[in-house]
This record gives sequence, C-alpha cells and structure tokens, in this order.
Amino acid sequence: MSGLTSTLSAARAPIALTVLICIGVVLALSGVAFGSSWIPLEQVASVILGAGEKTQKLIVLQLRLPRVVIAALAGGGMAVAGFLLQKITRNALASPGVLGVIDGAALGVVMFLAALSNESNALVTSIAYQPVAAVVGSTLGIALVFALAGRQAASAVRLLLFGIAIAAVFKALVMVMMLIGPIYRTSQAARWIAGAVNEINWSEIQVTIVMLLPLLLLAVLAARKMPPAELDEVSARSVGLDLPVFRVLVFALAAGLTAVSVAFVGGVGFIGLMAPHLARLVVGRNVYAGLLASFLLGAIMLVGADLIVRVLFSPVEVPAGTVTAVIGAPYFLFLLMSRQRHD
Repeated sequence: MSGLTSTLSAARAPIALTVLICIGVVLALSGVAFGSSWIPLEQVASVILGAGEKTQKLIVLQLRLPRVVIAALAGGGMAVAGFLLQKITRNALASPGVLGVIDGAALGVVMFLAALSNESNALVTSIAYQPVAAVVGSTLGIALVFALAGRQAASAVRLLLFGIAIAAVFKALVMVMMLIGPIYRTSQAARWIAGAVNEINWSEIQVTIVMLLPLLLLAVLAARKMPPAELDEVSARSVGLDLPVFRVLVFALAAGLTAVSVAFVGGVGFIGLMAPHLARLVVGRNVYAGLLASFLLGAIMLVGADLIVRVLFSPVEVPAGTVTAVIGAPYFLFLLMSRQRHD
C-alpha cells in the first residue's frame, strides 16, 4: 500500500507543479495589470516583450513589475526556508516567523537604518549591505532559539516558547529604536516591519537575486541529505551523515534565505509556515518536488496578497503582510491545536 501511495504521489507531482506555475504566471500578470489604471493582460505581455507605448512601459517596467518580482522572490525564499526548518526539525510548527528569524532580521535592518542613515533620509553606505544586516540579525535569532532549546529542540512546545520569547525581545528592541530615533528612521522601520512590496526598485531586486540564487542552490543540495536527516543520529551516521553538524548548517541556511528574502520587503509572516504544508498536500513527500512546490506556493501567496490589498484598498497602499497575517495566524492556531490533540 505504501508503495502504491508513493507511486501516486510521484505521478501527481508534475501535474501539480505545472498547475502551480500556471497560477503563478496568471497572478504575476494580473499584479502588473492592476493598479490606478487597468492595463489589459495582452498589453502587459507586449510591454514585457519590448513593445508598447512609453507611458505603459513606465508603469509596467518601473512601477508594477518590480513589486511583483520582489514579492515572488521573497515569498519563495521564505517558503523554502520554512520547508528546510520543518524537515530538519521534524516539527510541523517550525517556520522562520515562529523561530525568531524574521524578528531577528527586523532588528538587524532597523539597526542598519538607524546607524547608517543621515538627516537627509539617505544611507551613508550602499543599500546592498541591508541584506547583510538582515542575515546577521536572523542568524542571531535562530541561534538563540536553538541554543536555549538545547537537546530538546525537536519539541514543538519548547521551540515555540523560546521562539516567541526571542521574537518578543527583538520586537521590543526594534520599538525602542523607533521611539528614540528621528522620524525618518521610524517611517522606514515601520514600513519594513509591516511587510510591504511597494517602493521597490530594480537595484534592490538585483541585490536580492544575487544573494538569493546561491542560497537556493544550497537548499537543493541540502535536500539531497534530507531523507537520512530524518533518521536518528546513529542511523544517520551509519549512512555517512553527521546529523548535528548538518542541522546547524541547515539552520544557518534557513536563516540566510529568510534574511535575504525579507531584507527589502519587510517582516512578512506565516508564508514559511503555510507554504510547506500546502506543498506536501499537493505533491506528496518527495523532497525535490516539495522544495519546488514550496517556492512556487510562497511566491503565489505573496504576489496574491499584494494583489488583494491593491484590489480592496486602492488607492491606499496597505502592506501585503497584513493579508498573510490575517490568514496565517488562524492557520497556525489550527496546527497548534491539532498537534496538541495528537500529543
């Protein structure tokens, strides 16, 4: 029976991935088409291919397409980070938002903005260093959570408690810096914390791509070791895997993925929790299919969230992170209650 189930899962994975890609393309084109003025989808495609009027090129290529691209990259990166964390901890509740990674990245970014901005609202250094600050903060967050959890890091309740505690401390530090800083620091930090994909430019996208692609490649390589990683330490060592070292490397990789993903869009929550769960539902337990499905679902979620807030609240710019929070928080509570019933 288990062999039949595996065969059916393998058979449906390509179909499910194809459907997800089609949904992602339609959402992306819709995200570019919708705004203060509607641009028909065929004209959007024409502009992207190099044709179209000058005004349409400006709207599509400089205003709308960047926010769709960064939403896809950020959502996909956070989803892959969540996939890795859930796999390596064998904990369905593990995610960047729950384990203090996003709040650590927030602290790193706010400290970067506070320390390296001048009174003219300009950075005194390159914006390319903002993801580095986010990586440092997120790595600190996840390191503290797992250091405090110790040998009981596989415990859902223990991870949750320390993750919530570390996130609360980081949130408090961020708020203190916002309160004591000048207004320009507060406005930039508030936008980052809310999780918004507007006001993104191509230079920021370029930095994100350059830093995210190598991490995604490392995630694919790490996925090769995931089946042995689900064994106990003795069994994993028998097949040549040093499990404690591998866990540390995966934690660091997940922190880096999250930090780079949120460095410019802000602390968008719950995507890293929801996308891997949905990926398992649509493609089964195949590691590579699950990794790709997680990326696609994460991209779809954030692009879709941004499209929803533009449809519902236009012309007011509402952060896309509000939609993921409204949907993700009840989903997290549902998973937590389900976990408690089975424990």
